[in-house]
Amino acid sequence: MKTTTLPLSHLLLALAIVAIWGTNFVVMKNCLAVFPPFMFAALRYSFALLPMALFIPRPKVPLWNLALYGVLIGVGQFGIVYYAVNSQISPGLASLVIQTQVFFTIGFAMLLNKERLRLYQIFALLLALIGLLIIALHTDATTTLLGLALMVFAGFSWGAANTVGRYAGISRPADLFAYVVWASAFAVPPLLLISAVFEGGVTHLSQVMEQAPLGAWLGVLWQSWGNTLFGYAAWAWLLSKHPAAVVAPMPLLVPIFGMGASAIYLGEDLPVWKLFAAGLVMVGLLINVSWPRLKEQITKVIKIT
Repeated sequence: MKTTTLPLSHLLLALAIVAIWGTNFVVMKNCLAVFPPFMFAALRYSFALLPMALFIPRPKVPLWNLALYGVLIGVGQFGIVYYAVNSQISPGLASLVIQTQVFFTIGFAMLLNKERLRLYQIFALLLALIGLLIIALHTDATTTLLGLALMVFAGFSWGAANTVGRYAGISRPADLFAYVVWASAFAVPPLLLISAVFEGGVTHLSQVMEQAPLGAWLGVLWQSWGNTLFGYAAWAWLLSKHPAAVVAPMPLLVPIFGMGASAIYLGEDLPVWKLFAAGLVMVGLLINVSWPRLKEQITKVIKIT
């Protein structure tokens, strides 16, 4: 039976997941000093696929659905994220801007289900857009307009992947986990092809792997198993235990962990304008995700008083 509040142990698990997802942007930056972006993404999904696919049966969904999800997540989201974080945007801001996926996910749902945009959603979107505009007005060597655009596109791809995944018709956490594992099979080939063509050729990439230090490989495994497999499996388990409205706001903490870790470990500056822009985006996301539930609680309090 799903509960309406998170027990302490479940709350700590949710915080651990978003902490992994947030601090993961620092791990990305360190690994990108060794591996080219698309090669790094290919390695991530190779280890997400194997050896797990040898023990987990393929979920009973159409191959086109698995393929489309794999390409959207592997190439459209993380391939682009790695490319952007490598040289076009700071990890902290990247962890913030990628959260625009919330708006794209809802937008796709409205488009497909013929739903109308509600007033609170318009207000939330405007707040987030103002925050992104402030970031765009402060571009420099660490964050470029191209980097900002790439992260928005990655958010678009994530939102599209969420929509594709929803149409797969999977509800059990174990099947969702298998879905991610097997979708990785369709992410790896295009990532390897892009890497081979644009990142120095097969010989160069082989040399990179041979010379990569142990720390870089541990970073790849963390991306594959800690971030992708553990994070996703644990998140699916929480969703199976609690209403989506209770769990869904938790990823809004990802940018806090991302920007904090980037400031501590990479020395990323946090000037007032950046904090203000982040606040606008976060408040917009929070309103978009939580306003119906918050309004319901306020109405109940008013009726009681």
